[in-house]
Amino acid sequence: MKHLLSTEGLDAASATAVLDTADELKRTLLGREVRKLPTLRGRTVVTLFYENSTRTRVSFEIAGKWMSADVVNVSASSSSVGKGESLRDTALTLAAAGADCVILRHPASGAAHRLADWLRDTGTSVVNAGDGTHEHPTQALLDAATLRERLGDLAGRRVAIVGDILHSRVARSNVHLLTTLGAEVTLVAPPTLLPVGVESWPVVVSHDLDSVLPASDAVMMLRVQAERMHGGFFPSAREYSIAYGLNETRARLLPEHAVVLHPGPMLRGMEIASAVADAPNAAITEQVRNGVHVRMAVLYHLLAGDGGDRD
Repeated sequence: MKHLLSTEGLDAASATAVLDTADELKRTLLGREVRKLPTLRGRTVVTLFYENSTRTRVSFEIAGKWMSADVVNVSASSSSVGKGESLRDTALTLAAAGADCVILRHPASGAAHRLADWLRDTGTSVVNAGDGTHEHPTQALLDAATLRERLGDLAGRRVAIVGDILHSRVARSNVHLLTTLGAEVTLVAPPTLLPVGVESWPVVVSHDLDSVLPASDAVMMLRVQAERMHGGFFPSAREYSIAYGLNETRARLLPEHAVVLHPGPMLRGMEIASAVADAPNAAITEQVRNGVHVRMAVLYHLLAGDGGDRD
């Protein structure tokens, strides 16, 4: 594996290999006073973020450091991007400086693919850490890791993804990955927050959350991405919450074993009630914890595992 740009086209064997590696790394680090492995010693990992991030950026940095890589953070606001430098020139500069892997977050859909194309002759790997409304593959992988931990094999499991599907790269990546791993996915949203062409996706679409929850093994609540909205997609936050928010009453419709997920950041009280987010069947902090191990596994497969030996 040279790059990780999307979950679309990622086959079940490759995805399972990353998830199994993440499980192994998690077991290896369990109980260690010093959480440090020598796996990526001598490798340089650069995070290049053009959008704000807490979970993704921090977990990639921790993942690299726990594997002994040299991690360099580049913020668009404090780099030569602020002077007008293009993404292409920034990428080529980082590769020339010795980056073995560039982890990119960018507001434009397809940016990570363009970056990989520009760097095709350099030997530098690219990880898509979120590109516009397109994809966020490592988020989908950590969600799958969390579901496997709670539910076991995902084949035949029913997962409801609820909320702002239209603007969600998380939803797109999860649809591709979860269906590849055998899960049955239902998208629940108002018609205004569903993308054009969703009927061609390998999913069931519903506008009625209450009818979907009783048969769901997991429910993934999505953030309403107001920063990407230009116009009125629903009447008000209150009405959205009434129809599509996961409150305590609605959460009781879920089976006892069901898992509640949210990629964060959460809008408590609108998308999800605090009591639900903090309940024992919620795995939201586990998602963050598993994100570190999954991103460690991704870096391992890119830089040290299959196809990663460039010496």
